[in-house]
Amino acid sequence: MNITREQIDELNAIVKVAITKEDYSDRVDKILTDYRKNANIPGFRKGHVPMGLVKKQYGKAVLVDEVNKLLQDSLNNYLTEEKLDVLGNPLPKAQDNLDWDAEEFNFEFELGLAPEFEVELATKDAITQYNIVADEKMINEQVERIAKQYGKLISQEEVTEDSEITGTFKNEEKEIENRFTFSLDAIKGKTNAKKFTGAKAGDVLNLKSKNLFEDEHQLMQALAVSHDEVHDLDIELTFTVEEINKREAAELNQELFDKLFGKDTVASEEEMKAKIKEDAEKQFAQQADQKLMNDIVEYLVENTKFDLPDTFLKKWIQMTGEQELTEEQASEEYAKSEKGLRYQLIEGKLVKDHGIEMQYQDLKDFAKDYVKMQMAQFGQTDPEDSVLDDIAGRVLSNQEEAKRLSEQLMSQKLITLFKEKANLKTKEITYDDFVKEVYG
Repeated sequence: MNITREQIDELNAIVKVAITKEDYSDRVDKILTDYRKNANIPGFRKGHVPMGLVKKQYGKAVLVDEVNKLLQDSLNNYLTEEKLDVLGNPLPKAQDNLDWDAEEFNFEFELGLAPEFEVELATKDAITQYNIVADEKMINEQVERIAKQYGKLISQEEVTEDSEITGTFKNEEKEIENRFTFSLDAIKGKTNAKKFTGAKAGDVLNLKSKNLFEDEHQLMQALAVSHDEVHDLDIELTFTVEEINKREAAELNQELFDKLFGKDTVASEEEMKAKIKEDAEKQFAQQADQKLMNDIVEYLVENTKFDLPDTFLKKWIQMTGEQELTEEQASEEYAKSEKGLRYQLIEGKLVKDHGIEMQYQDLKDFAKDYVKMQMAQFGQTDPEDSVLDDIAGRVLSNQEEAKRLSEQLMSQKLITLFKEKANLKTKEITYDDFVKEVYG
């Protein structure tokens, strides 16, 4: 066997593979001999079928199969030995006139090669790293919400400004009929609120869906419609009042603290506020890290310049999908995926240059932290390590979950690298201001 490479340019090459009879004959003969031993052909005892008949019936199929296996193995070994960093997979050049009756075969493959480039993390312009803080206003509002959530419901005769209302929203045309509970302060605008004020159980109110709730997502829940349906929804609604209650705030005492945070973890309102601040800022840190990740990825993709074997990659997309695409369709798919491919190459370069490793134990520890966090949401704040080990093991046995957690862990390791190496400027900001600044 002879394998040679013709370098077209820095990003494209042709690999030629020449396979001779000496390369495949022993493999083919062995398989045909095994076939002969086990073949059941009428008129012949098992194991006594003439080899000529076996070759006539199975020889061509076995030859094609074994040559293709040999070809793939040889090509893969060659790419590994030559340390060729290929994009996509080698594409076989069409051979309409391949003669399988010949003793020697020649094949050609097109290769798209990964470019050589450097990644500069010390960016010219500093990228903002947000430090999101929970301010006093947010903490006090959270304390109020908790006190109400765990408070006592007191029945009311009619709706007042502090009422919690339960009833059914209806719209026949959209087939909406949904029972929902909400507080009056969730309603948007004085005009809408006035329609509810003074209403009694059994009253039917005529409403419009547009601008009914302060939060459009609450309208989605109130009407039981999808996220896509609720945007720009402007329909007539009726609302039948069924229950009116006032929620009397719970007393901030040790019983409530223990229920919220575990026994004797918090002993005063001040400690409660400190715990709320700590927990909120942990969640904010995750959002800030995601924003930082997005900004650095965007910067690196835009500013790390290198060429790609575009023509090869479009052809690869065109030929290797579930259905063959037209050139125009392949070009459109390539345009959608090019940015992601560029970042994959940049990420791979960063991992290699900075020696980022991910051992199984790292992944298992990460999975245990994830499980612990999930359990804490259901009140299990101190699970035994053996329990975490067992659950994490089961989670990682699921390939999709293992892949998802691996990607999250890699992102975490890259964020750590960016914080160490990138040119960052820290900006302290409240959560409300962060949302306004980042999401408008």
